[in-house]
Amino acid sequence: MEQNLFESVKQNICTCATGPQLTPNLESLLKSPMKEIHVSLPVRMDDGTIRTFQGFRVQYNNARGPAKGGIRYHTDETIETIRGLAAIMTLKCALHELPLGGAKGGVVCNPKAMSKGELERLSRAYIQALDCSIGPDRDIPAPDVYTNEQTMGWMIDEYIRQTGCVHFGAITGKPLSLGGSEGRHDSTARGGWYCIREAAKETGIGMEMKETSYSPESKAETGEAAPSVAIQGFGNVGYNAALIGKEFAGCRIVAVSDSSGGIYSDEGLDVAGVMKHKKETGSVRYFPGTEDITNSQLFELDVDVLIPAALENAITEKNADEVRAKILAEFANGPTSPAAEEIMNKRGIHIIPDLLCNGGGVIVSYFEMVQNMNMDHWAEDYIYRRLDEKMTRAYHKVLEFSKKNSITMRKAAYTIALEEVVDAMKARGWV
Repeated sequence: MEQNLFESVKQNICTCATGPQLTPNLESLLKSPMKEIHVSLPVRMDDGTIRTFQGFRVQYNNARGPAKGGIRYHTDETIETIRGLAAIMTLKCALHELPLGGAKGGVVCNPKAMSKGELERLSRAYIQALDCSIGPDRDIPAPDVYTNEQTMGWMIDEYIRQTGCVHFGAITGKPLSLGGSEGRHDSTARGGWYCIREAAKETGIGMEMKETSYSPESKAETGEAAPSVAIQGFGNVGYNAALIGKEFAGCRIVAVSDSSGGIYSDEGLDVAGVMKHKKETGSVRYFPGTEDITNSQLFELDVDVLIPAALENAITEKNADEVRAKILAEFANGPTSPAAEEIMNKRGIHIIPDLLCNGGGVIVSYFEMVQNMNMDHWAEDYIYRRLDEKMTRAYHKVLEFSKKNSITMRKAAYTIALEEVVDAMKARGWV
């Protein structure tokens, strides 16, 4: 049985080869969230009945600044997963040099089976239940799995109603009309592709990333075969990963999948067409001109880049031997179990760990906070340029540390991040 995400994170913390010495007090602090909130949310449904939903918010550590992290709506949400995600966010912010701590939230529900009105009432109930625990100087929520800018619009409105404080920086990932940031919708995927671009140089894959779209003939003109990419998950992150990979990196997106299965075409997929098909049918499956495959078969494809962009523990010791990609780019949080990673490292697969690879979302969320605080609005190209700089610098920092100490990319990322968090804890007198 695979260990839960929080256990995996704690294992990674404790196996940092060159990190700070974990004294009993320090280890205790790092293995326990600073604050947990469990709430029951009574919500009136469209048929007039009242249903009660369970919700969580975990503020893992705020040594470096106010906590920051998304909110998920999912049927299988657990407090253990939320703890793990909050810990990852803490270390992610530290790795990317953001003055923030880490948090995560979730509600156990099936958003696909709820109306827009029910989702709005649930979202407002969640903010009401958190009371004074969130705010721009305490804990700043953002969208995550099955939440979006509309969800954040409802939440910021409820926050303003409850506090009387018109401070749009209390929540990020908002609509542009409510102080949202340009570039936020695809920031996780775009940041990940900046890392893949650098990893392609390291692994010898011919790839570049342009600020303007590739023409269909661009690869053919050089005689090079376009790098092949498979993406597990076709929500916001997965779709944008496919679109950016095709339009700006000139790759062939040969396979994508969602919870019901996947599709494959060696010639490359019409990404926008697949999304239109998914919206019309509820799934990517049976898209014309493609071969239906399972999620398991997607992981087994002989591709240059494999992108898990869905939920945690997608790659375990049961299927790690079947992964044939040259680069594994973790656009999702915790998609690879420790046992699976050990198998793939021995096989020479270049793994870009989640702490590093999917930092684009929180980086642009931070940009959104800064813009809100300064009552400013930045241009999209300026945001993309700053995101590129931060992601590229972080990638090479982790890569160089990995090589210097003969450790994996994940251990390097965890060690760098952990040292930043521990330094802040020591400076504040916690240890």
